Amino acid sequence: MNSFFKDVFSVGASKFLIIVFGLTTSIIIARVLGPDKNGTIAALLVYPSLFMSIGSLGIRQSTTYFLGKGIFSEDEIKKAITQIWLFTAVFSIVVCFLLMRYFSKSGENLWLVMLALMPIPFKLFNIYNSGIFLGKNEIGSFNKINWIPTAIILLVTAILVIWLSFGISGYLIAMIAGPTFISLILLFKNKFIKSFVLKFNWLIIKRMLSLGSIYALALMIINLNYRIDVILLDKLSSAYETGIYSKGVSVTEYLWQIPMLLSTIVFARSAISKNEKAFSLKVVQLLRLSILIIAVGALFLFLLSEQIIVLMYGEAFINSVLVLNVLLPGVVLLTIFKVINMDLSGKGKPWVSLKAMIPALLINIVLNFILIPKQGASGAALASTISYSLATLLFIHFYSIEVNIPVKAILGYKKSDFNPLVQIFNKRKH
Repeated sequence: MNSFFKDVFSVGASKFLIIVFGLTTSIIIARVLGPDKNGTIAALLVYPSLFMSIGSLGIRQSTTYFLGKGIFSEDEIKKAITQIWLFTAVFSIVVCFLLMRYFSKSGENLWLVMLALMPIPFKLFNIYNSGIFLGKNEIGSFNKINWIPTAIILLVTAILVIWLSFGISGYLIAMIAGPTFISLILLFKNKFIKSFVLKFNWLIIKRMLSLGSIYALALMIINLNYRIDVILLDKLSSAYETGIYSKGVSVTEYLWQIPMLLSTIVFARSAISKNEKAFSLKVVQLLRLSILIIAVGALFLFLLSEQIIVLMYGEAFINSVLVLNVLLPGVVLLTIFKVINMDLSGKGKPWVSLKAMIPALLINIVLNFILIPKQGASGAALASTISYSLATLLFIHFYSIEVNIPVKAILGYKKSDFNPLVQIFNKRKH
């Protein structure tokens, strides 16, 4: 358990950097460009963001699983994922272009569409290869793939948006620079360039796609539930409402970095765990701690929501306060889903999440069509909170069945839950 918490603090440091760099970038974009242009950016990036789950085909997860279990060698997996990447990068760009060009209001500007599409192959390359580090439980290397691009994006955004006043184009160019930089490092420093071979191992590719496609479907439904609000706001409302919603959501996404840091380690450890039941008991203990932490964070955000939004984004985004407050209950509940879902995914059971997320997604879509025309951004936020709550309640039930742990035992607090924190505190004290 001690090594587990060492990984937690390692990933925690990475997530802290991601929050600092990402939040600073978000503040720059909000204050320099305003709600309407932020709405345009949100609409431009929603499809590429969604295609990170579709185009990834769950390769990172299947890579982690097969490498962690020792089913295939690292060299074999590297060659397979490189060959898969060449196809999926082209496929994702083409399909995403068609969606953006013909189904989004922001798709009218071809230059901005092309800029929004350009990060896709580099992001996919990074996602695929990060599974290698998770499968080997090299959490430190995995962390660098995540936080370094955000630092590059902040630096380039400051230069192009503040100094050179390139506007939306400047920010989109920054979004290209971050993932491209880390891709080049992976390509040469970690010798991924040697994996570009013409000889195909169809057995490995088929096995990875077979398991990976299930991961991809699950991730697509999960991410669609997160992004459908922006897609429908873009269609049913204005760029202003989309911009207001995007900034309210962005604050909650930083709060989600807490369960995200836990879920990364849970997935990697679950993939290499020999005693699955014992590991799941550790996961639910960690879950109970994370719920407390994120609930305190959510309460803090609720009480100071107006001051936080105005301080970060300015008076122009005052309507984002209501969006943030409406989203917070759903965000707290969905913490449960985010942590325990990674346990089942690490066990090679990503399909279980579909039982909860498909009904929740359908509810989200219906509610958005009803609420957005009447209430705009706040209506989209309410639809999300109801959807997230339903997804969590359903998933707790299905998770309980899969790991054979009663719901009461999953959510019931024990004095021993806090022992790891006490041990860490005592060590630092001495």
